[in-house]
Amino acid sequence: MRRIRALRRSAAARTAGASGGAESESTGDARLAGLRSSLTRVGTTLDADLTCAELTRAASGLAGCSAAVVRVGGHPSGGEGGGPVSGYEAISGDPDALPDVRGITGTVRAGTPRAPWTVTSASGRTALCVPLATPDQLYGVLVCARREAPLGAPEAELLALLAAPAGPALHHADEYARVSRTLGDLQRALLAEPGRPHPNLDVGVRYLPAGRRALVGGDWCETVRLPFGRTLLVVGDVMGHGVEAAVDMAAYRSSLRAITATDLPPHRVLRQMDDLAAAEPDRRPATCLIARVDPARAQVTLAGAGHLPPVVIDEVAGTRLLPLPVGPPLGTGLGGYESATYGLAAGHTLLLFTDGLVERRGEDIDRSLERLAGLRFPAGATLEDILDTVLVRLEAQDAEDDVAVLAVRPR
Repeated sequence: MRRIRALRRSAAARTAGASGGAESESTGDARLAGLRSSLTRVGTTLDADLTCAELTRAASGLAGCSAAVVRVGGHPSGGEGGGPVSGYEAISGDPDALPDVRGITGTVRAGTPRAPWTVTSASGRTALCVPLATPDQLYGVLVCARREAPLGAPEAELLALLAAPAGPALHHADEYARVSRTLGDLQRALLAEPGRPHPNLDVGVRYLPAGRRALVGGDWCETVRLPFGRTLLVVGDVMGHGVEAAVDMAAYRSSLRAITATDLPPHRVLRQMDDLAAAEPDRRPATCLIARVDPARAQVTLAGAGHLPPVVIDEVAGTRLLPLPVGPPLGTGLGGYESATYGLAAGHTLLLFTDGLVERRGEDIDRSLERLAGLRFPAGATLEDILDTVLVRLEAQDAEDDVAVLAVRPR
């Protein structure tokens, strides 16, 4: 009887062991499935703030904890600390469960941690700290803690795996932000001061890139001082976006400045620009509008190369389009440009713009121009007021193309 009871106990133990193993395997499979799902939700964009928020949300859900990121300005791996270190960012869960951030920033400043470590808060709770790094640089620390039982080895391993791709994601986001700043500075430098108009002409310029997908583009404005108090105004739009379009834009501007030194009428300036561009097979085509303003005669002479017509804003007559002779874009080598002259009295505002200001998907271009011509402005509106109103009323911030606007007013 004793032997039978011993065999029964042994069989029961084996059954319990098998059941525990199956349960452990099931738990492990669930954790791996959760990790795979979480990894797809981290680093989905080139926005560092969003990446941190995605990471802490995923960590909180995966380990049932509170999570936050401490951003580090970056310093070489293995070097002494000294890069700027932030407080907690992108907190997910209970902020009070996290330890004093000074203990973490002190560790980072003392050296670049390469492996996860733990810190203990004044209340005795333990938090897990996971470096967010590339092989060469530290970008932050993921901090995870909870009020109840501390994070165990399985959760720590999962969080380390979750955080591994976040370092490269933050690296790419920082590089993208750096390049964005550089290109934005380049574009602003190209457009901020478009030449020197005569003192008898007030000038205002606005440029809006087409969202973050295109940091620079081929839209440009220029003013050139001519003899006898006249000023040449130019707005152009090179086909496409990005750095390549910006390079061609600079080439068109250079040729314009060389040609205008001869004081040719607008249609002949376009003809020479077209000849120069057509001789370079890699040059992208561009539309262009040239307006020669002569305040002494209260006149403006226009010539266009595939560009939209300008508008005149008159406090009495309202806003109206100025008909523009049709000409082919620059770079085609077709020529055939003509000029047209209109009155432009002191106090009238001439508005030149690229098509991104008015064109909208699914809308006929004539309807788009009617929306612009339908705008009204109060008496005494400054150029800045007019530019602000035009950009807001036409929702230029949501345009799918770059927007460049040049407003001028004879004194």
